[in-house]
Amino acid sequence: MHIDLSRNSSVKLYLQIAKTLADRIQSGLLPQGTKLPSVRHLSSLLAVSPVTVSKAYAELESIHLVTCTQGKGCYVAEPSVAVQREGAQDLSWQMSLIDYLPRAQLWRNFNHSRQFPYSFHIAAIQPELLPTREIIADTQRLSSGNPDAMAAYGTFEGDLALREVFADHLNERGICTVAEQLLVTSGAQQGIDLVARTFVGSGDVVYMEAPTYTGAIDVFTSRGAKVIMIPMDEQGMRIDILTRLCDTHPPKLIYTIPTFHNPTGVTLTMARRTQLLDLAQSYHCLIVEDDPFSDLYYKTKPPLSIKAHDQSGHVIYIKSFSKTVAPGCRIACVAATGSVMDRLVAAKSTTDLGSPLLTQKALLPFIKNRLDQHLVRLREQMRDRLTVALYTLQRYAPPEVSWYAPEGGLNVWIKLPPNVDIPELERLADREGVSFLPGAVCYAGGMDSNHIRISFSYADKETLKTGLHKLCRLLGELLDHSVIVERKPIL
Repeated sequence: MHIDLSRNSSVKLYLQIAKTLADRIQSGLLPQGTKLPSVRHLSSLLAVSPVTVSKAYAELESIHLVTCTQGKGCYVAEPSVAVQREGAQDLSWQMSLIDYLPRAQLWRNFNHSRQFPYSFHIAAIQPELLPTREIIADTQRLSSGNPDAMAAYGTFEGDLALREVFADHLNERGICTVAEQLLVTSGAQQGIDLVARTFVGSGDVVYMEAPTYTGAIDVFTSRGAKVIMIPMDEQGMRIDILTRLCDTHPPKLIYTIPTFHNPTGVTLTMARRTQLLDLAQSYHCLIVEDDPFSDLYYKTKPPLSIKAHDQSGHVIYIKSFSKTVAPGCRIACVAATGSVMDRLVAAKSTTDLGSPLLTQKALLPFIKNRLDQHLVRLREQMRDRLTVALYTLQRYAPPEVSWYAPEGGLNVWIKLPPNVDIPELERLADREGVSFLPGAVCYAGGMDSNHIRISFSYADKETLKTGLHKLCRLLGELLDHSVIVERKPIL
């Protein structure tokens, strides 16, 4: 078991050990019943005193993540669940294998193999609204008339014709770029991973919004980064707090979702975008601008991206086309300039030798000729679903529950009273076929949160209404409301 320890940090070693183990437990990498390494073995492995490990285990036991018994050791959760079934394989030896995964909340909370009648945990669009049949037809024409698309490797950077189309798309949105400054990736997640593996090492400071996208936290923590989370308000990331912290902890990288932020839906104001870019220029650090949702606006267009104002190459811009076009095709582009782009291409070449050429060629006609019309229709459909979601919450949610009403994106961030047991709510909702994303997974370090995220985009309007009504009823039961009073909608 590998644990990065910073011996010069103000955080005590036993707390660093406890935090890492807590992340692994909460994201399912250490399942219930797993026996943790002995105090002696872990202290030898980490070159710390046995007292330090004992204090770490005691800390985990105090927050009910492990149970420790004299003479038997420490186990994740209840050791009784790990009783070996007769005839089953003994795989306990595998825990002696060292791995470098500090957490895996993405793997735990976005398992597409689990099906729910009311799926609100995945920020994805209802499949019936996507141009799947058109893309399949394009793929069939391509594969029958152009066998080279399957018989040849593509370039590391991605298909040139597709990058030229992406460049046109970004230029129309204020980002001055050319095909040579774009890299095609297998989804935005790979773009984030390429940035991390290229520019982030153990101990490097990475700033992120609190909360933020779970998958990005997983990536940066896996690199051993020191992740510092910056609070948000209704105008986005608190740049004033970020500025003060940068004096003490100079940033290597700042990761942000400034437009229709995931999970909160908040949009960073233009003034703060300018301040953030100025800050990056002052500290010679990178900004990673993740932009999955800016085309899904329901009132007015959002502010121009931070990248649109970047004149000195401080911003790496990641634009996903997966969610709005074809999630199964996993297509995104990364925009960067200078040696930053060269190094990202080098990282891409060692990762997968380039994204599949057939997929890129198949998507090109749709993105070039039909994407804009599709986005107009999609905005109308998503606007209707958001209206239904807000109406249902306003009508049925207990009075103590509040939420942020976004102007774009796919999510609603809901604040629950502190006395709501979210794991218990999750258990009850699972029984009713309702899923949601617990807010705690959107923070680094296993921070508690009394928020949940629901995505209104995957279900049709009737299903959305029924499922949210069920969720509100469960909240009422947990808050000891025998009757949920219907409130007059305020929209």
